Amino acid sequence: MRRPPGVGSPGGSGHHVEEERSAGKRRRETGEGSIYKESRTLADGSKTFYWRGEVCAVDAGGQKQVLHLRGRTREDVQRELAQIVADRQRGLPLDPGRMTLGEFLARWLDTAVKPSTRPSTFASYALNVRLHLGPSLGHIALRKLAPADVQGFYARKLEGGLSPRTVQYLHSILHRSLEQAVRWGLAPRNVCDAVDRPKAPRKLMTTLTPAEAARFLDAARADRFYALYVLAVTCGLRQGELLGLTWAQVNFKEEQLAVSSQLQFRRGTDGEAGRFELVQTKGGRGRNVALPPLAVSSLQQHRRAQLQERLALGEAWDGAWDLVFVTQVGTPVHHGNLLRRSFFPLLAKAGCPRIRFHDLRHTCATLLLQAGEHPKVVQELLGHASVTLTLDVYSHVLPSMQKAAAARIQAVLEAAKPGR
Repeated sequence: MRRPPGVGSPGGSGHHVEEERSAGKRRRETGEGSIYKESRTLADGSKTFYWRGEVCAVDAGGQKQVLHLRGRTREDVQRELAQIVADRQRGLPLDPGRMTLGEFLARWLDTAVKPSTRPSTFASYALNVRLHLGPSLGHIALRKLAPADVQGFYARKLEGGLSPRTVQYLHSILHRSLEQAVRWGLAPRNVCDAVDRPKAPRKLMTTLTPAEAARFLDAARADRFYALYVLAVTCGLRQGELLGLTWAQVNFKEEQLAVSSQLQFRRGTDGEAGRFELVQTKGGRGRNVALPPLAVSSLQQHRRAQLQERLALGEAWDGAWDLVFVTQVGTPVHHGNLLRRSFFPLLAKAGCPRIRFHDLRHTCATLLLQAGEHPKVVQELLGHASVTLTLDVYSHVLPSMQKAAAARIQAVLEAAKPGR
């Protein structure tokens, strides 16, 4: 069994310790720990033998400690040493029982989230851990975290005025982190499975009507981002996908786009300046999008105008990105600037409600479904993981689709009546 960290080997009279040097046994490498054979003389003069091992590791607080083991056979001790060394190589602490949730979340963010998620996702997770999860639950030992602790945390956040959707997001972060803790052997179970997930009312979707969409595009006709808005309304691309679209992804001959990336702005830390990054599109699933004639013509016009700007600026033009939609000097467009300087003023000019940019994507899907397009086609256009997700998101369109279906079946039966 393992002895407490930092406690030295047993000494005193009656103990005899020798390092294991049996013939045929290889010398253990540095970092693998040491194994000793130990004997103890009993009161009746007889001896009892057992094996002892020790290895240096790091505890939950990041401090080096020596862990002592003992077992009846050399193989027992060697197995435990090998497990400890493997855990150390994976960055796990010497004594998981002493690790707090706050310590674990910090390590999880740095070693599991940061290398595998988009910068914006990591930043969002880290912010919510720092503002909410850490201050409220971070002091609790990871292995002692109970469902009641988590349920009470949700209740306090809701009572404090945090929106149900934000509390849902905190639940998702905590659940994902504890799943990792279980896989790493640091927690016996995911306690989030035993709590009631916060409920949030479905947010009503705001979309433009066909007339409003037409007015909006007409108002944007003289704007330098007219082609961007045409793609948003007719193809349903996300804002990041539009701003991250490169000319290499535009196939005028086949009249389609190869959507595979999106533009993100990563805020700087520790005094560093922020920077733009091209990352995989949401879900990592690229898709080909067919272009309607309006989108093709607007892109061709946009291409000609951009080439003229580039020739006029000469070497001052930044062509490193080769993006379709750029500033007047060729640099990437910040999403906030697009909203403030172009999108919102155009909505006001067209007399349209002040919607989010993402609602143009919802407008595209809603208009297609209302026009009778098959949900599977809409799913592939939007890049949803499944048609079930598409139907769930746009469930508000289903009643009108059902009415249209009822009218069609009526027409089929009427046409099949005898005598017709």
